[in-house]
Amino acid sequence: MAIVTGGNGGIGLGMAAGLARAGAAVLIAGRNAGKNAAAVGQLQALGAKTAAVEADVTEQPACLRLVSAALDKFGRLDILVNNAGINVRKQPQELTLQDWNSVLDTNLTSAFVCSQAAFPAMVKAGGGKIINIGSMLSIFGVAFAAAYGASKGGMVQLTKSLAAAWAKDNIQVNAVLPGWIDTELTRAARREVAGLHERVLARTPAGRWGDPADFGGIAVFLASAASDFVTGTAIPVDGGYASQG
Repeated sequence: MAIVTGGNGGIGLGMAAGLARAGAAVLIAGRNAGKNAAAVGQLQALGAKTAAVEADVTEQPACLRLVSAALDKFGRLDILVNNAGINVRKQPQELTLQDWNSVLDTNLTSAFVCSQAAFPAMVKAGGGKIINIGSMLSIFGVAFAAAYGASKGGMVQLTKSLAAAWAKDNIQVNAVLPGWIDTELTRAARREVAGLHERVLARTPAGRWGDPADFGGIAVFLASAASDFVTGTAIPVDGGYASQG
């Protein structure tokens, strides 16, 4: 049974669909009720046992309620995908403290709080899998995403720390680093950053933007017994973008 935060669209929904096709029950967590309902419909069409919870995962009580909802509905918790994320595209000197805090809370603090909330249930189940969504900006820096890059760099270090702490509990913690993926978030980036589309295509060996469906396979691998001796890693899924100097 899997919880996917921010699972009502984009990469989160791509991962949720991959897990659903592999037979997992999936609980979607998102703030938009309409998008939640649409995502549930898509997963049900795949034959999945699924539900959605409106939750602001920047708040610790909401994360605790989310885990309780998973246990009440499905009886256990095996997989947590920490995917919730936002971006504010400004030059560093233009970022307000509110901008900074909003991005860090949504992208990084939520992953810590949700993981902490999930830990007792995974211990009770005899183990678990946590998949944290980083970014190519866990590796590179760009001028218009200081807060986002800091949050995603932090996600990799959080992944390593949780992996080291919880290996003894049979909980594997890994990160996925998406490249440039065609989502609502990056469509906004293409509108705001001149020439971004062309630069991405020129640098990506695969010659295209990624699709959320490209994340189904890595989700299944990191959520299954196939990755039982894989922990503390950060795996790019980027069409080769990070391989280019």
